[in-house]
Amino acid sequence: MATVIVPAHNESGVIEACLDSIIQQSEVDHIIVACNGCTDNTADIVRKNYPDIHCLDISTPSKVNALNEAEAFARELGLTFPVYYIDADTKLSPNCVSGVNQYLKTSDVLLAAPTPIIDTSHSSWIVQTYYKVWVNLPYIKEGVIATCSYIITEEGRSRFEKFPDVINDDGFIRCNFWNREISNVPGTEIYIRAPKDIYSLIKIKTRARLGNMQLMATGQCKVVEKKQYGSVMRDRLLSRDWFSTLIYIGIAGIIRIRSKKQFKRLNEYRWEKDLSSRDV
Repeated sequence: MATVIVPAHNESGVIEACLDSIIQQSEVDHIIVACNGCTDNTADIVRKNYPDIHCLDISTPSKVNALNEAEAFARELGLTFPVYYIDADTKLSPNCVSGVNQYLKTSDVLLAAPTPIIDTSHSSWIVQTYYKVWVNLPYIKEGVIATCSYIITEEGRSRFEKFPDVINDDGFIRCNFWNREISNVPGTEIYIRAPKDIYSLIKIKTRARLGNMQLMATGQCKVVEKKQYGSVMRDRLLSRDWFSTLIYIGIAGIIRIRSKKQFKRLNEYRWEKDLSSRDV
């Protein structure tokens, strides 16, 4: 069985699609939506349309605080593992939970995620080009958690006490596990709508990179393994996909520069969110 936690900040446009994909799953004990700092009617939608789902209405607009509050509430209910931390702007494939649960029972994996399926049908060509390269990078295909949603076993959850006050919660989680302990789960999928425009893409990718920089600077990465990204890019530049790879490298360079500038003013950082993909 499993517990599902969905942090949600102003997700009225997408929360129903997310929850509809969760309530159809088997092997789920509790579903908790942790609305945090919402100024829209996200909580009202959950309470009205999903009476069997636990809805927390938390005043503080913080994802990590919402996760901690939801976990505390889940323990009162009787927390069951694995725990699914699912972003509100995503959807799970049919039988995803049972597939992941079975996989975790028969493997040594402690941290998992469904295989990410990026919907770029509403995105500009340059965003589509970026993701054409991104989804085929080895560290994405081999199981690095790259969806902002993840599943943790009971043993894996013992690696840390609570979610710290960081920008990149999934980056923090990833820093607690070795590559051999994580995996995307074959036969299961999580659907993510890509940003519509390049600026929205750069915003969310900057946030992720900035979050990783914060984790390294504060010594919160317990596990650090070297990744050979340079050789991968070099090989792609010499392939038929050289043009899309060049675009990817250019965008990645902008993200790198932008995150370095933001890091210098980290105490002034304000969460950047992609609103374009929520315009449904």
